[in-house]
Amino acid sequence: MRAWVLLSAVLWYLTGVGWQRNSERTEKGFIYGNPGHPVKLYVKLHHNSPILVCMDLKRAEKETVDPTYLWVGPNEKPLTGNNKINITKTGKLMVKDFLEPLSGLYTCTLSYKTVKAETQEEKVVKQRYDFMIFVNPFAPGWKGKCNESVDCQDNTNHNILQARNRIEEFFRSQAYIFNHDFNKTLPAMHFVDHSFQIVRIDSCRPGFGKNEGLHSNCATCCVVCGPETFSPDVDVTCQTCVSIQIYGAKSCP
Repeated sequence: MRAWVLLSAVLWYLTGVGWQRNSERTEKGFIYGNPGHPVKLYVKLHHNSPILVCMDLKRAEKETVDPTYLWVGPNEKPLTGNNKINITKTGKLMVKDFLEPLSGLYTCTLSYKTVKAETQEEKVVKQRYDFMIFVNPFAPGWKGKCNESVDCQDNTNHNILQARNRIEEFFRSQAYIFNHDFNKTLPAMHFVDHSFQIVRIDSCRPGFGKNEGLHSNCATCCVVCGPETFSPDVDVTCQTCVSIQIYGAKSCP
């Protein structure tokens, strides 16, 4: 996440200078697996994951006889439906209100039957699909800024741009007042158009970092630090700590 920072406007006085996959996504937003290739996904903190389909797109276009689905979570235990995990009878999975500990490898095994036309012999085929899910959080301080907004990141950036425009207008109006309404004994003030700027400063909340090599399809994202890494502050890099076995660590024991 890149945080916006306001820079001071340039005011001129007479005396001088003053103060940015390996899967198939359908129009419905379903994410299909890719045999032999883990699918990487990035879910915003406290948002629902996309719907993961225990099947690849080519298989979905064919008739599948007696399919069964087995989902296994990051703790390597079979997943069952609960208040966080929603699994449908057709093998679709969605994780609700995504948090750091929910990050990791989600695996689904699809089992189905094939029948030889000549002999009517049945054979059970199994195919595994891997989905790596990571958290991509809002900017630091989002709770206090957004007031339960649907998309805090966009709203925060929009608000800062509005603040820039209003501050710029304030300086412009003050320059006008100084030049027209006050007596001439006060120093003149001139606002230089386009001198008020904003810049982006990279930062990630503790427990998150950026890694272009590991997350090349989300290089500018603040992604939850994985096992054996941690981030104690608002830096953009997850540091190494081999004793850590969880996601989102903020310190090295």
